[in-house]
Amino acid sequence: MAKTYALLLRGINVSGHRKVPMAELRPLVEGLGHRDVRTYLQSGNAVFTTDSTATEDELSTELEDAIEGRFDFRVDCLVRDADYLAAVAEACPFPAAELEGKQLHAIYYSGPADPERFAAIDREAYLPEEFALGDRVLYLYVPEGLGRSKLGDVVSRPAVVKGLVATARNWNTVVKLVEMTRATSEE
Repeated sequence: MAKTYALLLRGINVSGHRKVPMAELRPLVEGLGHRDVRTYLQSGNAVFTTDSTATEDELSTELEDAIEGRFDFRVDCLVRDADYLAAVAEACPFPAAELEGKQLHAIYYSGPADPERFAAIDREAYLPEEFALGDRVLYLYVPEGLGRSKLGDVVSRPAVVKGLVATARNWNTVVKLVEMTRATSEE
């Protein structure tokens, strides 16, 4: 049975570094036997369908290896299925429909976002910025945007996310990836 996934690449095409052109990523993913590959923006988002029975982690490793083979540098990848992406959007504890996309972010993790990792953060000190944890995701509300956020820096510190791959997407991208994976899986 075919399944639809989103591919989230971490830290590419930023200030001209670690360039992975989306026009080159699509055929790379197709070359691994996946189909219906579409990309979104230049920041490392793709959607694909596959008949593979590999796990999300196995697909991530396969894609990381292929990207390294093609571009000569390794890129952390997260692969998440359509149901997971929809569940993350639906479980958002913040009023997403009332906010601008730049005010709300989802930081996806490669593993559980255990509350103990974040216990030392003095949440009151960063108000009105807030965060909430979900299934392998942290929801981050930053009224002035991520670029001005102090809390965004704190929740991303290496000591906090040690051992996890983490990659953030603004809410507009979260919604678009849900739409793209849902549309592909319904075809």
